Amino acid sequence: MAETVADTRRLITKPQNLNDAYGPPSNFLEIDVSNPQTVGVGRGRFTTYEIRVKTNLPIFKLKESTVRRRYSDFEWLRSELERESKVVVPPLPGKAFLRQLPFRGDDGIFDDSFIEERKQGLEQFINKVAGHPLAQNERCLHMFLQDEIIDKSYTPSKIRHA
Repeated sequence: MAETVADTRRLITKPQNLNDAYGPPSNFLEIDVSNPQTVGVGRGRFTTYEIRVKTNLPIFKLKESTVRRRYSDFEWLRSELERESKVVVPPLPGKAFLRQLPFRGDDGIFDDSFIEERKQGLEQFINKVAGHPLAQNERCLHMFLQDEIIDKSYTPSKIRHA
C-alpha cells in the first residue's frame, strides 16, 4: 500500500507593504442605520430611519447613497427577498405589539430606548441581507438601499454587474 504524506510546506506569500495594510479594502459594503425621526400624529405616527450606504462593489450603481425607510419598508424587503430569491432571510426585530397598547406609562413604540433597540436590530438585519452575494443581485435590495422612493409595483429581476 502506498503511504500518503501530508504536504506541510508553507505557501509563498509576497511581503505586505503599507498600501496593502492601510489602503482602502478591495471590496467593501458599509451600511449604517441612524438618525431615527418620528413623524405624524395619532394613528398616522411612525418612525423613519436613515440608511447610509458606502461601497465599491461594482454591482451597486451608486457608491454612496442615503435614503429614509420605515419599519414597514424593511418588512416589504424581507417578504420580497423570501419570495424572489434563494436566500435564507434573517428575521426582523419584533413588531412590539405590547408597546402599542394604550395607557402605558411610556411612549410605547416611540420611546427612545425602543427606537434605539429597533435601529440596532434593523442595522444588523440589513447588513446580513446586503452582505449575501445572492441578495446583492436582487432589484428589490437595490431599490431599498439606493432609490429615494420604493416602487412596490416593480417587476422582480436580477441586477447585472456593471
